Amino acid sequence: MKSIRILIFMGTLMLVFPGLVGAQENTFKSVLQGFIETALKNNPAIKAFQHRIKAAQEVPSQVSSLDDPILQFQLMNLPVDTFDLSQEAVTQKQFSLSQKLPYPGKLGLKAEIAEKNIAITQQDLEEARLSITRDVKLAFYELCFVLAATNITRENKTLLEQFVTIAESKYSVGKGLQQDVLKAQVELTKIMEQLIEFQKLAGIEKARLNSLMNLLPQETLTIPHGIAKTDFIFTVPGLQVIAEKHRPLLSKIRSLKERYGTSKKLAEKEYYPNFNVGLKYGQRQEARNIDRPDFVSAWVGINIPIWYKTKQSRRVLETTYKVEMAGETYNKAKNQIFLKIKELVDKERQGGKTLALIEQGILPQARQSLESALAGYSVDKVDFLTLLNNQVTLFKWQIRYHRELTDYEKNLAVIEQSAGKNLF
Repeated sequence: MKSIRILIFMGTLMLVFPGLVGAQENTFKSVLQGFIETALKNNPAIKAFQHRIKAAQEVPSQVSSLDDPILQFQLMNLPVDTFDLSQEAVTQKQFSLSQKLPYPGKLGLKAEIAEKNIAITQQDLEEARLSITRDVKLAFYELCFVLAATNITRENKTLLEQFVTIAESKYSVGKGLQQDVLKAQVELTKIMEQLIEFQKLAGIEKARLNSLMNLLPQETLTIPHGIAKTDFIFTVPGLQVIAEKHRPLLSKIRSLKERYGTSKKLAEKEYYPNFNVGLKYGQRQEARNIDRPDFVSAWVGINIPIWYKTKQSRRVLETTYKVEMAGETYNKAKNQIFLKIKELVDKERQGGKTLALIEQGILPQARQSLESALAGYSVDKVDFLTLLNNQVTLFKWQIRYHRELTDYEKNLAVIEQSAGKNLF
């Protein structure tokens, strides 16, 4: 009986005060931060966005450059009867060089649009970094829960094995009931089944965490035990202000609206013509006793936007609507983020209350109830099933405490991602 009391005390101490056992909180956080840094460095999605940014950075110089000039060579007015270059005075060998010149300001606007695309892609990268950080935390916390639940279950397995031994001993001397033995064995079997399930879940979460870090799913991970509850000092309005300023998704939509605004300016520039300038040199073959001077020609051409009502004007309207669309998209995204923050903070408050209730109320009561039942059972004032039920109840609430604590920390990870800034 004394050994059972010691097991109950140590198990409850470890579960109610997890920071006292295993790794210290700073070690726990440093390991988590190491996983996050590895994922942000190696995750393929992050690398893909980084390459997208590099590709986008090569665009502005392309779109702001002139088209290549055109060099032409022509034989003009060559008689087909003799193919003699000197027979006719109008026969020429012509060399021409021409260049298209857009209306002033168009190339600059195209470069500005390309720069906005770089900013948009950079915000996509930052949003991906937030998502990867959140996913690492979710997988890490879930794995910590599975490991903690496994430890709890093993402690209870040891305790139930002693219960089975006691029940069998009493039954063998005629002081116990066979149903007590069977009930204890059933509970022990349930515990063993839960250990198998936790082992499977641990493998799944380790593989998920490794995948986020671009490692092989079966890679070995060292995880410290003991999640500590994180202090939460933020308000809904405060988090909403942070999100509006720092959330990359909102910054991306603002950049998108600016890009559409620049596209509108470019569309308005299309009312103005582009130019085509050129220089031509015509070389004539001298004939017998006839001096034939060469010719030089130059020209300037423009395109005439005579179809502006069905083309340029429509383009201006299109970009105008896109600017308005981006504005409403921003409002929609902001409203969704603000609502999400409100829901997550409400969930944090409820989770905090539940944790306090379990830690300060239910677990001490369940422990006292078990200790009382154990004392009563030792003097034959409490039956075995009552003792067993009290132990099972304590076990379930120990698991429930860690489940609530894990969900609380996972909820904070989602709050952090929604706000767009490292908060904890």
